[in-house]
This record gives sequence, structure tokens and C-alpha cells, in this order.
Amino acid sequence: MGQRPPIMINRLDAERLQRLIDNATDKELAVATLLEEELTRGEVIDPQEIPDDVVSMNSQIRFTDLTRGRQMVRTLVYPHALSTVEDGISVMAPIGAGLIGLKVGDIIDWPLPNNSEVRLRIDAILWQPEREQQLHR
Repeated sequence: MGQRPPIMINRLDAERLQRLIDNATDKELAVATLLEEELTRGEVIDPQEIPDDVVSMNSQIRFTDLTRGRQMVRTLVYPHALSTVEDGISVMAPIGAGLIGLKVGDIIDWPLPNNSEVRLRIDAILWQPEREQQLHR
């Protein structure tokens, strides 16, 4: 297993993610286990404390799959929102689970279901709900 940088998770996201993990189907079990490891090692903080360069739920992220040399823009969503978000990636999908809590510039080596690994780099957070709320206070 390669490197995993420290992560920060919004307390509300952590509670919702824990519910997803607890209710995971057999098919989601491998990702749920990884996600639970991330929640356990992550620093859980109040939503207003989340720095604006950290990936939280519903953030739109530009990241690079360094393994395949592809840059992508995706919005990290809960599974039920996938159908309504055009560029959505589910937090219960293998790559989605690896993005939560990372900050811009972080690189993570993340396991995939086919026993391979992908190396992801966070390039930018184009939109983050916590940052938006601070702008509108």
C-alpha cells in the first residue's frame, strides 16, 4: 500500500458516510471498508472549520489520475445524487472514496477492486459547499 496523506472530514459528512458504510450492500463492501479506514484515520472537524482547499462531500474537484495520465473534473456525491449531478462520482465508488478529505496538491495511492492501485493528485477544488456558505454569511 502506497502513501496516504492526512485527511480532514466535515463532522456532518462523517456521520452520513458512517450510515452509508453501515448499510453497504455486499457489492459495496470493499469500498465501504476502505472508506471506514479513512474515516477512522481522518481528523473530523466542524463544517465551518474545513479549509477551502480540502475535498468535502459535494465539492467539485479537478484531479489527475497519474497512473493513466488523465485529468478529470468530478463532483463528489452521495450515491443517491449520482443521477442528478452531471459530473458526479459516488463516494462509494472506488476512486470517489479515495478523494474525500484530501487537500489540493495531495497525492494518494488508492487500491482498486481489480487488485491494482491508482495514484491520484488533487489539482484544484473548483467548488466547495463550506467555502460557498462562508461567502454567503
